[in-house]
Amino acid sequence: MPHKRRKSITCFVISRLDGIIYFTIKAYPKGGPFNFYGSFANHYPTYNLCENHFTRFIMNETAALARIQELTDKINYYNHQYYQNSISEITDFEFDRLLNELTGLEKEFPRFQQPDSPTKRVGGTVTKGFSTVKHRYPMLSLGNTYSEQELIEFDTRIRKMIGDDFQYVCELKFDGVAISLLYQDGVLTTAATRGDGVRGDDITHNARTIRSLPLSIRQGARDYPAEFEVRGEVFMPLPVFEQINAAREDIGEASLANPRNAASGTLKLQDSGVVARRRLQCFVYSLMGENLPFQTHSASVAQLQQWGFPVSPTYQLCGGLNEVFGYIQKWETERFNLPVGTDGIVIKVNDYAQREELGFTAKSPRWAIAYKYKALSANTELLDIEYNVGRTGAVTPVAILKPVLLAGTTVRRASLHNANEIERLDIHQGDSLFIEKGGEIIPKVTAADLTKRKQGSQPIQYPAECPACGTPLVRQEGEAAHYCPNERNCPPQSKARIEHFIGRRAMNIENLGPETIEQLFNKGLVITPADLYDLTEEQLTGLDRMGKKSAQNVIKALEASRSVPFNRVLFAIGIRFVGATVAEKLANHFLTLDAIRQATFSELVAVPEIGDRIAQSIGNFFAEPANVAYVDKLARAGLQMQLERKEVTRESEKLSGKTFVVSGIFANYSREALTEKIEANGGRILSGVSAKLDYLLAGDKMGSSKLQKAEKLGVKVISEADFERILNE
Repeated sequence: MPHKRRKSITCFVISRLDGIIYFTIKAYPKGGPFNFYGSFANHYPTYNLCENHFTRFIMNETAALARIQELTDKINYYNHQYYQNSISEITDFEFDRLLNELTGLEKEFPRFQQPDSPTKRVGGTVTKGFSTVKHRYPMLSLGNTYSEQELIEFDTRIRKMIGDDFQYVCELKFDGVAISLLYQDGVLTTAATRGDGVRGDDITHNARTIRSLPLSIRQGARDYPAEFEVRGEVFMPLPVFEQINAAREDIGEASLANPRNAASGTLKLQDSGVVARRRLQCFVYSLMGENLPFQTHSASVAQLQQWGFPVSPTYQLCGGLNEVFGYIQKWETERFNLPVGTDGIVIKVNDYAQREELGFTAKSPRWAIAYKYKALSANTELLDIEYNVGRTGAVTPVAILKPVLLAGTTVRRASLHNANEIERLDIHQGDSLFIEKGGEIIPKVTAADLTKRKQGSQPIQYPAECPACGTPLVRQEGEAAHYCPNERNCPPQSKARIEHFIGRRAMNIENLGPETIEQLFNKGLVITPADLYDLTEEQLTGLDRMGKKSAQNVIKALEASRSVPFNRVLFAIGIRFVGATVAEKLANHFLTLDAIRQATFSELVAVPEIGDRIAQSIGNFFAEPANVAYVDKLARAGLQMQLERKEVTRESEKLSGKTFVVSGIFANYSREALTEKIEANGGRILSGVSAKLDYLLAGDKMGSSKLQKAEKLGVKVISEADFERILNE
């Protein structure tokens, strides 16, 4: 066993799981002790221990392929159990361990990555543009009706053409985005949007991130066609939609309009990593292909379920129109208990041969129709308007309503969004308002009932001053919201910043809720989040409903938060427009808070996906001495203010001494992958274009200012193809 420059090496077996031995190696090379943690499969006797700056195991190709296949099958099985059957067979830790092992093996042996590898679920591909896909079978729209009488007429037409011996299939019409999925040899090869019904956009990379969709037919499935197409509806679950909007509101961004638009926009994002974080889901409802062995729609849907596809359990076979009406009546209220919006029912003839006989019109099939529910609405009195001040100072008006029952819930409040919306709806004091809840959970004000308007009532006047601190409100050009600029002395803003700081995605400080924050703030113990680290157990036990044990838990949570990674600290600090994703990109690029603080505007916008608005907000934040003092106090409290760059495995020295700026969108690489490639071959990444730069690696949609500056300074501008040629020389 070679171990040059090492005095001793000791291996401790610490656990055994799934036939894999997990071990710790304590090695003592020149310069001090070094710990390495790893694993090897005891049923693959093909590992060899060697050294290359650190101790690691090398697996031969036969063993690597076998292990990659085994891990792929296992993880796909666990994913199916979790997302389809709501069964968690292993812990999150065990699942992450398997996924990390697979990721490492695929990185070392990329040619062995399986077509259905679960590592594709996490995204990361940046698409320059979406190519066009021609649908093999047109994606036709359905005729719509809101009338039971029209359903009777639809039923009568069918009976005239094929007689009385047939069945309907009723399905909920989910409020999402239609998708077409092509499988070849059981593997997902192409995913496309509906487009114009004849051609759609190729969104395969994004579709692979939808965890409920199988990347391949489940292991053990038999008799699936060599090629088939599945149609479905992609949607954003309502809880996810609400979480995203809460996060957007938290950083001062406009809320997404509704779950359907959110799902549609997400599928067209160019970065599949962002798509993966949006946690889209899908229900499939149709199987298509040549010479399929199924006689009915219900049989094909049952087969899709057996193959591992997500089929909503809400569909039902109906023997006649009376059963159809029963289905419609049942789901008129029950649909609001689902985690996805619905806007109606699809009624289809079940038998495929009868569908062929019925045929199509120019735009839609004669054998199917969509029954749309009328949007549920209620009429109630406006009692007051409450103006809430958020963490960023945005003032949001909320209608306080006389309680009214709507879609199974009692509605007392509804957001009015901003001054523009109040003006558009022409709301007066004491108006009676129409409240609607269509496919969404969140009630909205749709109009004022002018027939009930009280004589002499006055239009609502948006306040000119902050309702909390009295500071005159400001409205930035191009923005709909009004803001309170008194960031440091407006109580709701201060308390909201503390609540943001301790949140799960930020510092994750448990045992501190809004009521405790309220008490700490009112007593003057915590004014900024940095003051949390001055708290003592005695101060906490002096609060209402805070015992000694609870106080100790808070102190422990604060101590643990000192180990939270820098990117989450940056998010927790609360710079406007710097959400969790932006914070991660900034941390990975600059590595330290000091570097971000000192970065110029041009250096900030040089970071992928950091636009003018974010860069300006960061500059404004650090221009305030109080903010600088705040982050300095956090640093003195021991929080992580820098990110350790992961060690790059060196491939060559071809780019040694050369500097690069990477900008734009590329066909074969993400920008992060290009950065890693440059560093792996000895190159160095700079934050902006300067006279010291050797190459500007320019992709599609690169900012014109970088190009102009590079040309002015005589910096060489190269394309993706040029870069690959340099590497291959």
